[in-house]
Amino acid sequence: MSTAASAFNFEQARFNMIEQQIRPWEVLDARVLALLAEVKREQFVPAAFQSLALADMEIPLSHPVVEGECMLPPKVEARALQDLALQPGDNVLEIGTGSGYMAALLGKLSARVLSLEINPELARQAQARLAAAGIDNVEVRVADAAASRFAACVSAAPYDAIVVSGSIAEVPSDLLELLRQGGRLFAIVGNEPIMRATIVRRTGDVAFHTEQPWDIVAPRMRHFPEPSRFQF
Repeated sequence: MSTAASAFNFEQARFNMIEQQIRPWEVLDARVLALLAEVKREQFVPAAFQSLALADMEIPLSHPVVEGECMLPPKVEARALQDLALQPGDNVLEIGTGSGYMAALLGKLSARVLSLEINPELARQAQARLAAAGIDNVEVRVADAAASRFAACVSAAPYDAIVVSGSIAEVPSDLLELLRQGGRLFAIVGNEPIMRATIVRRTGDVAFHTEQPWDIVAPRMRHFPEPSRFQF
């Protein structure tokens, strides 16, 4: 940790994050709030941006900055966790490991997590951060999740929860097929300037229920299908 970061009062900033960012966003689940206080977000942030770890902003994961490679704001991660309502026995898939922070939160609330990251260097860094944090139920795998109808995700299916850690134009049916009955998927769906947090529950063999309870804009996931814009 840099000298500037070590002098920063992370505990006060963490308290402020929870009280001024997270709670006003209607995140009131006691388990989620306790977890945000427990897992040190600054340990998952690149050194160049460490003093911004608890700020209400997207944080770049590389220096120089690479478009689309970032941590989502804390309130978005917290609200997603609350909406997923994870259980201790859940089998979870995350697409887009990034820093490893969301994977750490998912791991603390579930039995096992498979987290896929398309960038090998980000995957390596995330695995090291998870190991340093003592989280041993998260597997980080280098893979293009959306390739070949989500073939990289099939090995550990079915999943109780799937998290897409970025925005997509629409939820692919091949990804929904990996959900267990009763399972739920979280993704940010749409196109700028309008995107919506989307929770899809599998309610039967071919039945799904979708809710879109809040709006947020997030960077695009790579290689997810985009609907055709061609019109006659």
